[in-house]
Amino acid sequence: MSFDRREKIEKYITTLIQSPDGYKGSRVTMLFLWFLGQLSRLYRAVVQFRHFLYAKGIFRHHTLGCQVISVGNLTVGGTGKTPVVEIFARELQKAGRKVAILSRGYKKEELSFWEKFLKRFSMGGLAEPPRVVSDGTKLLLDSAMSGDEPYMLASNLPNVCVLVDKNRVKSGRYAINKMGCDTLILDDGFQYLSLKHRVEIVLVDKTNPFGNEKVLPRGVLREPIKNIKRADFIFITKSDGQGIDELRNRLTQLNKRADIIECRHCARHLQNVFTAEKKPLEFLNGLKVSVVSGIAVPGGFESELEKKGAAIVDRNRFADHHRYSEQEIIDIVNTSIKLKADAIITTEKDAVRFPRLFRCDVPVYFLRVDIEILSGSEDFHKWISRICFKE
Repeated sequence: MSFDRREKIEKYITTLIQSPDGYKGSRVTMLFLWFLGQLSRLYRAVVQFRHFLYAKGIFRHHTLGCQVISVGNLTVGGTGKTPVVEIFARELQKAGRKVAILSRGYKKEELSFWEKFLKRFSMGGLAEPPRVVSDGTKLLLDSAMSGDEPYMLASNLPNVCVLVDKNRVKSGRYAINKMGCDTLILDDGFQYLSLKHRVEIVLVDKTNPFGNEKVLPRGVLREPIKNIKRADFIFITKSDGQGIDELRNRLTQLNKRADIIECRHCARHLQNVFTAEKKPLEFLNGLKVSVVSGIAVPGGFESELEKKGAAIVDRNRFADHHRYSEQEIIDIVNTSIKLKADAIITTEKDAVRFPRLFRCDVPVYFLRVDIEILSGSEDFHKWISRICFKE
C-alpha cells in the first residue's frame, strides 16, 4: 500500500472514530463503529486494571531522587502540549534548575532489526543508551532521528537537555548520572506510570475537550475522563477567554484539588523556513498564502492566519507527523505560483520536516507560536518558585 493511501485511510478513520453516538453511515461503516465500540470497552477495562495494579503496588513506580514533572493529556494529539512543555522548561531553567526533557520521540526514525542487533552486539549486550537530541549546549540529532517535538524543543531551548527513548526511567537515569540534571520534564507523561511523578499537569483543549467522550479506538480518549482526578494542575489550552465557565465547572467536579490555569496559543512572528528571516505578524495582512500542515487539528492554525488578515488560496492538509518529500514541496510551490500566492505558510512543527530546497520561487514561512497565561498566572509563577526553591 502506498504511503499516500495509508495517510488517506488514517485521516478517514480518525474522522470516523470521533463521530458521536447516533452517527448514520453505510451498513459497513456502522458495523465497523460497533466493532470499535467493543474494542473500546475492552481497552477501557485494560487501562483501569493497569492503574489498579500500580495503585496496589503490584506494578512498581520507579523513583529517581529528583524533581519529575509530567505534562500530558487525556486525548491523542491536538492539545498544544509542546509550547507548554517549553514554557515550563524555560521557567525552571531560568530559576537555576538543570532541566532535561524526556520524550518517547513519536514517529522518530527507528533502526532496523539488524542495526539494533549489531549495536547491541558491539556494546557487549548492554542496553542501548537513549538518543540525546541536545546536551544543553548543542543540537546532536535531526528531526528524523529524534521526532518532531523533541527537535523543536531542543532548537528553542539552548540550555535544556532533550533525550528520546521509550523507556523514560532509563533516559531519566542517564540525564541525572551523565548530564547532571536535577529536574526532569516528561513530555506526554500522563500515561507513563513506570516513573513516579511529583507533579502531574494535564492539558485540556477548550475547543474540543474530550472528543466524543469515548476511549480508543472508538474515541480519542487514552483513558476515561474521570482519571483527570490524578492531575495537580489542569491547563485549559486554546482558550479565547470566553465561554469557559461550563468546562471549568466540569473539571472542578472531576478534580476538586487541582489548580486550573487558562491559557492560549499566541502567534508571535513569521520565520523563513530556509533563511531564518523573521517577519512581523502585520506582514500577513492582505497576503495571499498557500497553507501546508500535517498536524492533528489544522483548522485552528488556518483560522489564526485568517484572523491576521491572510487570504488562503490553497490548503494542503496532510496526516499528523507527515514527513514531506522534496517533490511534494516542489508541487506545492508550483501550485502556489499558478494561484499567484505571495507566500507559503506552515507550522513550526511541520517546518522541521521540510526537505531543504536549493531553489524556492515562493518564500516559505512558519508561524512561531507560544503560550500566554490568561488566568491563574500568579499561581503558576508561585508554583514554579516553590519547585525551584523548596521552603
